[in-house]
Amino acid sequence: MLAITMPRNTPERFEFEFDPAYRPFLTGISVTPSRAWVELGDSLRVRFGLWGMETPASNISDVCITGPYMAVRAIGLRLSLTDHGVTFGTSVHGGVCVLFHEPIPGVSWFRLFRHPGATVTVRDREGFAEAVRARVGPIG
Repeated sequence: MLAITMPRNTPERFEFEFDPAYRPFLTGISVTPSRAWVELGDSLRVRFGLWGMETPASNISDVCITGPYMAVRAIGLRLSLTDHGVTFGTSVHGGVCVLFHEPIPGVSWFRLFRHPGATVTVRDREGFAEAVRARVGPIG
């Protein structure tokens, strides 16, 4: 079997996991499978309907798989008032929390908050976490 290795700068795309129960709500706020994805290359890019964020991959300090979640805390675009982390949520089953060395401007109104981390509910949680570790190198 021939192994194909992607060049480091080729972005990998990860799709969000959409729970059928929350799909009507998500569609109502413009979050659909074609408008919601995470891309990892030289930078981490998140598209979530009308919202998005981007930071260099070198700004990632840690990554961990989290969940399951309560819907009220996970579905849609969520901002934690405690730590200002942002959640891009389409599923209650779990997600991947990505922490940053330097908080990044993101999705908050008027960019009042800088986000120290972002949680994304991608379908392939293990694959995404592994890809982050592979692209960024030793985390911590």
